[in-house]
Amino acid sequence: MSNLLLRIALAFAFLFPAYEFWKDPGEWVGYIPSFATHLGLSQNILLLGLMGFHLIIALWILSGWRIFLPSLIAAVFLGAVVYFNLNQLDILFRDISLAIAALALAFGARSR
Repeated sequence: MSNLLLRIALAFAFLFPAYEFWKDPGEWVGYIPSFATHLGLSQNILLLGLMGFHLIIALWILSGWRIFLPSLIAAVFLGAVVYFNLNQLDILFRDISLAIAALALAFGARSR
């Protein structure tokens, strides 16, 4: 049961931003790291890519299939979000807890 609850919590943490990217992309542009904006892609394309990534990770985590990999990817991604936006730590501090929860899910799956 705890495994399922962790998967639902992490999936929600990725589904909600995906919905918000679609609903109001302008609110999320500030979270795109500066190095990503130099790739030559428009902000809209970058946000669509992020939305797709969030949806894939959320659905993969929900499915529970080979849970180690999507959980590890989620933890690294959440850590990167905090690292590249340290000036917004007062908003992103929860991402640290989510990253640790993702690691718990990943390593819990490895020990079975």
